[in-house]
Amino acid sequence: MNDHNVRDTKGRIITNPPIARLLFEDTRFAVVWLVARVLLGWVWLNSGLGKLSNPDWTQTGVALKGFLTNAVAVSPTGKTPIAFDWYRSFIQGLLDSGSYVWFAKFVAIGETLVGIALIVGLFVGIAAFAGAFMNWSFVMAGTASTNGLLFAVAILLILAWKTAGYYGLDRFILPRLGTPWRTGSHDTPPVNLTRPAVDST
Repeated sequence: MNDHNVRDTKGRIITNPPIARLLFEDTRFAVVWLVARVLLGWVWLNSGLGKLSNPDWTQTGVALKGFLTNAVAVSPTGKTPIAFDWYRSFIQGLLDSGSYVWFAKFVAIGETLVGIALIVGLFVGIAAFAGAFMNWSFVMAGTASTNGLLFAVAILLILAWKTAGYYGLDRFILPRLGTPWRTGSHDTPPVNLTRPAVDST
């Protein structure tokens, strides 16, 4: 009789440490993410609505043009707010092509939608990523302001995407979309990737 231990060759599941599971996977911590996402969502919504009601953003785009012009401006010492030449070329391209007219509308609508999604808890991970990307874009253009803090909060919401929308629409919508996780308690045993021994004679 020969015993053959057949093992899974696709890899092993490495679980998160307890503190990470508490912060990002435990619904008992979801109320913290509720507060964080609503506050962050309000910032985006307030900014977006302000732009949507401003013709300089929704019609002419001159507001964004002024921001971009300042971003690519060269000081007497030869320095610009933008640290990377490739990003400065991208911004200059938006100015030269007049794309700031439609891009300003995109920014205003994007900020508003991110704010709404975060407040109601709809696709929180995706909304937080979109917000973080806009924060990153503003920082790349040389604007610090509160973007660093907002970016950090958005990253935490991305990490907590499973539970950040628990007190929101995600609690009902994500399971219906077949999200790739299963619920369980902390007592859930780890997945055994070792198959039972196969006996052959």
